[in-house]
Amino acid sequence: MQRALRLVARRLLGAIPVLAIVVAGTFLLLELAPGDAVDAYIASTGGDATMITALRESWGLNQSAAARFGLFVSRLAHGDLGWSISFSRPVLDVIMERLPRTLLLMGSATALSFALGTLLGIIAGARPGSIRDRILSAGSLALYAMPSFWLGLVLSVVFAVNLRWFPLSGFETIASSKTGISRALDIASHLALPVTALGLVYMALYMRVMRASMAEIWREDFVRALIARGFGHFRIVRHVARNALLPLVTMLGVQAAVMLGGSVVIESVFAVPGLGRLTQEAVAQRDTPLLLGIILVSAVFVIAVNLIVDLLYAWLDPRIGASGETL
Repeated sequence: MQRALRLVARRLLGAIPVLAIVVAGTFLLLELAPGDAVDAYIASTGGDATMITALRESWGLNQSAAARFGLFVSRLAHGDLGWSISFSRPVLDVIMERLPRTLLLMGSATALSFALGTLLGIIAGARPGSIRDRILSAGSLALYAMPSFWLGLVLSVVFAVNLRWFPLSGFETIASSKTGISRALDIASHLALPVTALGLVYMALYMRVMRASMAEIWREDFVRALIARGFGHFRIVRHVARNALLPLVTMLGVQAAVMLGGSVVIESVFAVPGLGRLTQEAVAQRDTPLLLGIILVSAVFVIAVNLIVDLLYAWLDPRIGASGETL
């Protein structure tokens, strides 16, 4: 327990400068981009110079970049992410309204990809070089080469348009008044295709990592010792698979940020009103406070996932942190 607490404390201390760099870097990049929220608003609605001046003053865009950044940091220190220009609501409220849908999408896709990828990787890595291994490796390579948005479009055409097995888009049926199990099933049917499209690509990656790790561990001395002692093949595979999980768990933490970025595309393809679509809307409206809030929340999420992965890694390998080592 003390080892886990020390690991958590180190990670939390290390997260402070990371978040500071994310906030400052994001603000600087947004400032360097041409145009602002007023330009985006006028481009869609029209207006004269008087209206532009009034909007800049109302939205605080007539201040210098340093003054606006100082105001954002001051509010952030009090737990306030600011005011969304495009939604006319607090940024935190807008994000928390969309975040659970993205977390559900990502969590389901991660569970699908990790579970299937690990299982298929164990099947392929149980006998490296076999016909079964070659077929699974070739299939995973082909699947990993497919862009997630293209796979999502194909799934939509086949299963939503042609076969009509699943809804084409959305998070749940609008104004259905469903509750309990019926609502959960409705959400599951809407997320089936997005989760599959997002999870299959990463499933191929996890499978290849698991298979490669097992093929490497088969050459270890302890495996030869188990074979010499007459252990059955299934029992040896179980020991090999446990040791092969370590790089797969590491990959899980690394892919958290990548999958979060992939959800932006998938949510756009399937019109899922999550954090990904919110990012797209904020970019289109040049809503800087909302973009800063989204990126900051995303950074906190990635740090939290990597912290959980570090704890899981230490649990799988008790040697980690036993003598003060860091991950």
